Amino acid sequence: MASMREPNFQAHHLRTVSRLVERLSADPCSVAIIIGGSQAKGLGKETSDVDFCWVVTDEEHERRRATGALVYCASDEGLVDYPGGYVDGKIVTHDFLRKVRDRGSEPARAAFLGAMVAWSRRPEIDRVDELVRAIATYPEHERAHKMQGFIAQLEAMRYYVESAEQHDNRYLLNWAACRAVLFGYRLILAHNRILYPYHKWVRAFVTDAPEKPEDLLRLADALIEAPGKRTGEAFFQAVLSFRDWDRPAQWQTRFMDDSELNWLHAPPPLEDA
Repeated sequence: MASMREPNFQAHHLRTVSRLVERLSADPCSVAIIIGGSQAKGLGKETSDVDFCWVVTDEEHERRRATGALVYCASDEGLVDYPGGYVDGKIVTHDFLRKVRDRGSEPARAAFLGAMVAWSRRPEIDRVDELVRAIATYPEHERAHKMQGFIAQLEAMRYYVESAEQHDNRYLLNWAACRAVLFGYRLILAHNRILYPYHKWVRAFVTDAPEKPEDLLRLADALIEAPGKRTGEAFFQAVLSFRDWDRPAQWQTRFMDDSELNWLHAPPPLEDA
């Protein structure tokens, strides 16, 4: 399922896009310019910045990587003409787009929801528009396995919320409450085949999900605002009883594989490194 909302680019954003294309397309290292961000997802405001991906040649990308210059930010008057506005771009390659299409995370894919290819040097060869559409497609082949993982995380957070409250461990209690909401939301998004857009926009995407437990958002807010067994159980019951979910055979084993032994299969996330 694509983004639930229509893009909402306003006139001053489109002027900025036009100037950005004029500026960057003149660079011989440019391959394509892809406009995304909150406006592309239908979540933008009048003051929102313009997010984009600047696709460059492999050689240019390597040169920039050597100096760490893989972000393009600008707010000069020749580019932006609205108060507080700026452009914020990631510098990538054509090969990067193919990798996101083939094995990208959901947040990596969701970054391209509603995105438009504003310019391409060789559209008939590079087919950047086709890549962008494929990237933003929900990865159906991963869905069932991930949903079982989300359920295992919910069961683990249920245990941690109760234990943390019992031992008056405020750090653990707040951590477990936030993760419970995250994985409850992720389960509902996966059920609806909606890409997870990372933390900033997850609540908005869940709001738009057509199939979800009644009062889900209120119960999630209550758990975050007053974490504990009472608010936790209300949230866990709402999510876990919403459907006859295909549960993992042993949630403890699945949780251990995903959260404690993940370093066996790939470099650990920074929080655990």
